[in-house]
Amino acid sequence: MSEAIFCSFYSGDDYYRNHGTELKQNLKSLGLDFFIEEIEKGTNENWIDICRKKVPFLHKVCQSNPNKRVFWIDVDCRLLGVPEFILESTADVIGFQRGFSPTTNIGYNMRSRFWEPCFWGVGTSESARKMIDDAHQLELTLDVLATDDYFFEEGWRSNADNLTFQLIPSACVVGKSTSQTVHPAFFAFGTSGNVEEFKGEAAQHQKNIMVGPMSFKQIFIASTKLILSKSPRRVSQALISVADKSGLTSLILGSEDQINDGRLANPENVPAGTSVPGATNQQSGVNIQQRRKVTSWIVASGIKGDEEKMENLIQSLSSDCMLSDQEQGAISAARTFNRYRNSNFEKEIALSWWARPFPGNFGDWLSPLIFSHYSQAKIKFVPPTGSVKSAPNHIVGVGSIGRFINKRSSVVGTGISSHEHRLDKRANYFSVRGPVTADYLKDCGGPVVNSFGDPAAIISRIFPFSYGDTNGRVALVRHFSHERVPLNLPENFDELSVLMSSPKAIEAFISKLICYDEVVTSAMHVMIICHAFGIPCSLVTFEGLEHAVHGSGIKYTDYALGVGLPEMSPVVISRDLTDVSFEDIRKIVSITEEKKDEIESAIKESLNFI
Repeated sequence: MSEAIFCSFYSGDDYYRNHGTELKQNLKSLGLDFFIEEIEKGTNENWIDICRKKVPFLHKVCQSNPNKRVFWIDVDCRLLGVPEFILESTADVIGFQRGFSPTTNIGYNMRSRFWEPCFWGVGTSESARKMIDDAHQLELTLDVLATDDYFFEEGWRSNADNLTFQLIPSACVVGKSTSQTVHPAFFAFGTSGNVEEFKGEAAQHQKNIMVGPMSFKQIFIASTKLILSKSPRRVSQALISVADKSGLTSLILGSEDQINDGRLANPENVPAGTSVPGATNQQSGVNIQQRRKVTSWIVASGIKGDEEKMENLIQSLSSDCMLSDQEQGAISAARTFNRYRNSNFEKEIALSWWARPFPGNFGDWLSPLIFSHYSQAKIKFVPPTGSVKSAPNHIVGVGSIGRFINKRSSVVGTGISSHEHRLDKRANYFSVRGPVTADYLKDCGGPVVNSFGDPAAIISRIFPFSYGDTNGRVALVRHFSHERVPLNLPENFDELSVLMSSPKAIEAFISKLICYDEVVTSAMHVMIICHAFGIPCSLVTFEGLEHAVHGSGIKYTDYALGVGLPEMSPVVISRDLTDVSFEDIRKIVSITEEKKDEIESAIKESLNFI
């Protein structure tokens, strides 16, 4: 521990000072050596000027600690621990690739800088320190409006041929991956309070979009992202809204990138007779990209209900290579899509829900289960990010996906997670999750909605299990963004995963849940299931991970008030659960049958409309 020092700084405003205090406590609790100080913000200095100060600051720390590895961490980020492979690294530079990109996409293709600047370390070698010295000298002499990463990138580029470097797997970032690896997630990424305000003002390196063979689509994607990155926040938000409604979001984050970015291919565009070309060189960039394409085609075939093509593609993908966790998850989701599209019902309805991360998030995949039950119909999946013009009339149900409601949507119990994106007033609103969403809809010029309730609250009517005799144990169910966070559990705790999509898996999960004395969860819809059955439940989040779950936190109050319960929010607890007393956190509440009647009525009314 003494051979490494962690450093950061903060300006004197409350936002950053509070983060500075929290980061000091975070590093102290881990027994790490650190140097964090408050810096003075000049009268005419802005966020860009403050960021630039990281260069002389890091240079100073390196000068003061010539025999220690020096790690920079942004003041609003947190560490859950530091793996030995990082603390004991012999590399000149160690860090995450820019954008936390996977190592199979190493380099400058589609990105302008190599390193993710929020957490990285520099070794003690002469070459490593020369990189810092060069960045420092450039900062002293170059008259350009630029942040720290501009100068560090220049220092890296001018010295890279003489530097050893080590990439930290992106799966080590909280919420970045649900894949099981030998390395637990240890880094919680923070979001600066001022980044968006100054977007486009600082000098940037140009994306090297012509490195390697690139399609027109790849160039278009890179160019579009560059435009958004250089636009002020209000402009980029307006452009994103237009992109969402027009289907450009789906295009920009489509096909080649969809497995990584959470979007789905257009099922109508699956090439006929597609197969994976000889996978004899799995490390080949071409082959990796091809496997990603085929994986997306598997999902698209499942969505379309083309079971034969889907299974042929699965067979081709698995014929001579080991399937990755991501590929297995996508295959599982594809088969669930196919099951819903090819059910024995004659009627078909269109339904939109958030399908990622594969194999599926329990809460989101309650939507097709619930609406297929009440409609007795096949389910046609409508991607939330798809084009409004090409979208059929569809239902939007379970989930915090109000952003993607459009004029063709019938809304039943959907909520918002923040006030960042406006709600479309043109949709048919049968109900919303709660009064928070209803009030925001009204503020957006939409109709008054007085029917509330998350559709998940009626799950006990689909699976009429009885909560009674239990096993004397506690079930821990994490939100998927917390899947790989290291926790210390009491002896009487069992873990259950939320990663599932098939109706049978969901039924099995709920049947297990009702066998436990109580449930501890950071997943809202797991809590809702507990309320539906009357299972004692503690809603929690973990120290250092308060912002890992998307949104501002309003969804919890929105849900609670929507079903007639007191306001609630996750309780922050230690990651050592053996030190936590759940007696003060645990709630034993039930959703009334009258409220369930109201939710059922909204579901049935929307189905009659569709």
